[in-house]
Amino acid sequence: MNRNAIKETDNAGEGLRGSEGAWWRHAVIYQVYPRSFFDSTGNGTGDLPGIARKMDYIHSLGVDAIWISPFFKSPMKDFGYDVSDYRAVDPLFGSLDDFDVLLEEAHGRGLKVIIDQVMSHTSDQHPWFLESRDGRHNDKADWYVWADARSDGGPPNNWLAVFGGSAWEWEPRRRQYYLHNFLASQPDLNCRNPDVRRAGLHNLEFWLERGVDGIRLDAVNFCMHDPELRDNPAKPALENEFLGSGQAQTPYAMQEHVFDHTHRDNLRYLEDIRSLLDRYEAVALGEVGSERSLNVIGEYTQGDHRLHMAYSFDLMGPDSSAGHIKRTMDAIASEVRDGWCCLAIGNHDVQRVASRWTGDRPDPAAAKLFSILLLSLRGAVCLYQGDELGLPEADVPFDALKDPYGINFWPAYKGRDGCRTPMPWQAEAPNAGFTNATPWLPIDASHFELAVDRQQGNPDSVYECVRAFLHFRKRQPALLHGDLEFLPLEHNVLSFVRSTAEQALFMSFNLDGTERIIPLQALAVDGSRLSVRGNPATRQGRTEAESLVLPGHSVLIADIR
Repeated sequence: MNRNAIKETDNAGEGLRGSEGAWWRHAVIYQVYPRSFFDSTGNGTGDLPGIARKMDYIHSLGVDAIWISPFFKSPMKDFGYDVSDYRAVDPLFGSLDDFDVLLEEAHGRGLKVIIDQVMSHTSDQHPWFLESRDGRHNDKADWYVWADARSDGGPPNNWLAVFGGSAWEWEPRRRQYYLHNFLASQPDLNCRNPDVRRAGLHNLEFWLERGVDGIRLDAVNFCMHDPELRDNPAKPALENEFLGSGQAQTPYAMQEHVFDHTHRDNLRYLEDIRSLLDRYEAVALGEVGSERSLNVIGEYTQGDHRLHMAYSFDLMGPDSSAGHIKRTMDAIASEVRDGWCCLAIGNHDVQRVASRWTGDRPDPAAAKLFSILLLSLRGAVCLYQGDELGLPEADVPFDALKDPYGINFWPAYKGRDGCRTPMPWQAEAPNAGFTNATPWLPIDASHFELAVDRQQGNPDSVYECVRAFLHFRKRQPALLHGDLEFLPLEHNVLSFVRSTAEQALFMSFNLDGTERIIPLQALAVDGSRLSVRGNPATRQGRTEAESLVLPGHSVLIADIR
């Protein structure tokens, strides 16, 4: 096989990035959305003690780390991504002591802990903003992005907020506009101010001193923008590729976002963050939302002096075709080069993959295949809570919605609540065992039958399949450290080889619901060299008469002898 392979070891930063000792390069990171994981207090909302109580469950899956979405003090206008105190746990989730216990429980099981940090903006209730908005000459006057009105009283430019409307809000105390890329209650920090950057680093250090193993940097490319505040140009046609699938068709998608974020000056801030993290041997995972996300990831993870890794929304759109997945991975190889990607097909911001990639009737076999495929590609992995159960998107009625994004754009876009509903732990228990109270979001009726207690011990369940593959993956050098070489696409079947000097695995995924038969000759594979591995938890392909026979949504894994 002489096709272009995606290589594990690269030229720049090879000493660090080619090392098998860099745990983050092949880590599986389990994302916990704390308000929906487990309620230990009976108030209807998940909390930090609830995560600690379920640590055995997380550990038994076979993941390497947990990423905990924000639990800091917040007015919760955007559910914790609007921080009012970076060093305090919101009482809704517990206390600092509760966090320390959680950290101890995770570390005692060999799990790393990554926490969210929001560096680009705060809540409008943060003391920094309360002081900054009060006048133009106080100590925090330049800590946020302020600008004068245009001569007609309008905002300084045409920038739009992701969640709708102008990205500028008038503040009568200062008689100026302030920038907010998301909600008006999330004013943007002026990260060009060195005092702001120092304060951000000090907040990171607070948690690093407590023993966290990594930081997930929310919307990391939004920290700096064009200092001249130039207007964004219009797109030639309405496209809505930004931030993945399921987003509302809003005017935001009608602009080329070339000036409102992802300014090159942001790289200096990333290098300062990396320098701090290196002192604590901690890892930086960045979230990149951009129309050129993979190019940005390449810049942001280049060498060994910026972020360790980053992820985009390129695999969190509606396209689950073999061609799209191959094009995305090829683009990663081309654009990221000596950097590193963390791959994800689901998180708290997009429709659940079991629904997004299969439609209204999710197929358990498809849910198994999606997870196995994600865990077989080259890179670190983020696995979102509940995807190991094959949970479909929950149907949340309008009167139960909490997400301001969904409320603003209903019914064209129902928001993010459908992927944020509570974990179902017990099929027969009230509220699926999540809480004794009314849960903060309703639990979808279809989730009860998919509860953890129904799936554990059932060899045909999505949970047991994902768990088995996670443990299998840990023992396969080719999946942890190997190169990736794609084979020719046939129909909607994605085939590739993962290989190291000691092992080569042939893997084939039928992303269609119907059976496909593919001659091995079309893939340039010698069938006599394949030794097919069995996996009773997965719909399994087979070799027959020099062909691959792949039932709908099936996987074939074979050793190459």
